[in-house]
Amino acid sequence: MCGIHGVISARQDVAAMLAKLALMGSVQAHRGPDAEASEVYACGCRRVGFGFVRLAILDLATGMQPVRSVSDQATLIFNGQLYNYLELKSGIDDVAWLTKGDAEVALQMLRRFAPEVALQAFNGMYAGAFFDPEKRRLLLFRDRFGIKPLYYREVDGEFWFSSEIKPLLQAGGPAGLRREAFPELFTYRYVPGEETAFAGIKRLPPGSYLVYDLVSGTYKIASYWQNSFLPESENPESFSLSEAEERLYALFVDAVRLRLRSDVEVGSFLSGGIDSCAVAAAAADLQPELDLFTIAFRDPAYNELPAVQNFLAAAGERFKKARHHVMFCQENMLAELPALVKAIEEPIFLGAVLPTDQVCRLASRQVKTVLTGEGADEVFAGYRKFLLEMATLEYLKADRAGRLELEHSYPELEHYAAARAADPLQRYIQSEALFSEPELARLLGCKEIRVADLQSLGAAPQLSGREHPLNAALAIESRCRLPDYVILRLDKLAMRHSLETRTPFLDYRLAEFAARLPVEYKINLERGCEKFICRRTFSRYGLLDEESAWRRKQPFTSPLASWLSDRKCWPEVVSEALAGGMIKRHGVLDPKMSQALLSQVTTAGVGPATLVSGADRLFAVLVFTLWYEEFCCD
Repeated sequence: MCGIHGVISARQDVAAMLAKLALMGSVQAHRGPDAEASEVYACGCRRVGFGFVRLAILDLATGMQPVRSVSDQATLIFNGQLYNYLELKSGIDDVAWLTKGDAEVALQMLRRFAPEVALQAFNGMYAGAFFDPEKRRLLLFRDRFGIKPLYYREVDGEFWFSSEIKPLLQAGGPAGLRREAFPELFTYRYVPGEETAFAGIKRLPPGSYLVYDLVSGTYKIASYWQNSFLPESENPESFSLSEAEERLYALFVDAVRLRLRSDVEVGSFLSGGIDSCAVAAAAADLQPELDLFTIAFRDPAYNELPAVQNFLAAAGERFKKARHHVMFCQENMLAELPALVKAIEEPIFLGAVLPTDQVCRLASRQVKTVLTGEGADEVFAGYRKFLLEMATLEYLKADRAGRLELEHSYPELEHYAAARAADPLQRYIQSEALFSEPELARLLGCKEIRVADLQSLGAAPQLSGREHPLNAALAIESRCRLPDYVILRLDKLAMRHSLETRTPFLDYRLAEFAARLPVEYKINLERGCEKFICRRTFSRYGLLDEESAWRRKQPFTSPLASWLSDRKCWPEVVSEALAGGMIKRHGVLDPKMSQALLSQVTTAGVGPATLVSGADRLFAVLVFTLWYEEFCCD
């Protein structure tokens, strides 16, 4: 886990480029506090500059980058981890290896094979840049799920790229804000797709690579992987549930094993959910002296610590040598919001940013890298909305008695079925919408906003219309919300504390396996549970006790309603943003509506499973205002 940055220029001299690269490295030094380097290479009329800041996890002695091929001077900088580097390395027998790590393996693979062939062979999380002087090109690439970020922009004929946005703003100059993206932002709680909220600053899409022609100064982007959950699932493999469990267990344990490859200690996050519990259990079997990190809350409705303690007690000897670290997340964390907003860089309205930052801070005091359970919900259908989608399909064909039974289990079902859009993308918007159309127009000072116009959702996969509705929903979720919302917040907040996070559930082999499963293996309406096959598998093979395996899912979030409803507990920065003059001074959000949202915050009927509350809507205004204060450049 490191930070990369670079520039292609036809007019800057070497000294100027090195100075810019050093500046870019300084503003993302948290991604690599252990070492830094900058180099510039000539290629025809252009120069290529590479910058690297290192967080030393693997190959501590010889793993510094950039790494270069002696034979042709091809050069690579690489952020993340190539977990199967030893297996790939064993197939390359004509190299005098200069290092013992994964970056040189990635370099040699990219030298030998076409980009899509090499990248399809990689199993890991990564974003990198490969300079190929013989072919006079620069290759940027990103892992399948976009676990590692990679941004780029063009300014005055120069091409800049970086792991974070701030280096691009520092070296390439200010960027205006894309106000046309604000309706999307306040609908989805993030900006999906290649475009960011910053004008001219783009994300390289997950599972893609960019080829920059150093002769012509042009570039093109291609995809090398698209796990859309669509072609495979139209013809699911015909294996039994028991056979599927065997295959899932083998793949999962191997995914954890690969992610324990490190030259420093690896810890594990641990909440009360089945995902992190299963990851921790599998890791402890391979690395008994494991550091575990849990965030707790004083509010018992949000506090998963008792569930964690029950899980550890039921595990017997498995965690005997483990060390369990606990930190309580409290309302004073609101004072940290400006720093979190600056670290995340993109405006995302997710209450989980507060406990995520706390658990990353806690873990960084003990280890440099941790395992997490992220990705399981998007791959194996872990959200309640997936349950609701499957229940609706039954509801629409059930008789009156059957409908009444389903309504008893899913009280929101009748309303959802009546309002449910025919188009999967529209259903995604329905499930995510934070504000109604009139509210959105009023908040942003527009005459009219039609949510249907947001359907384009540039990142969304191509749907044929023949997909099972659950698979269509999973495809959109894994391609849009997962990289641009869920994983983005994890990467940025972990790296704020110089911590590497590893996600076994996002091993591409697991995702491709899940895509081939019958939908009934993921959602089981009889038991009313999501991630059905995961629960059965982890229980069957002893990673989870029965109580932990079948515990109802509790979203990882914070008691915002309680924290925001008591103004006397607000830190000064929150008071200034919500009740002071900050919103009016910015002139973006309607001050009167923003004030009206204050009165809608209540704790009544609000809990961890509440999808949209008054506190969520006010939190969106708060985060946006703090983000605009930090990054407004227009």
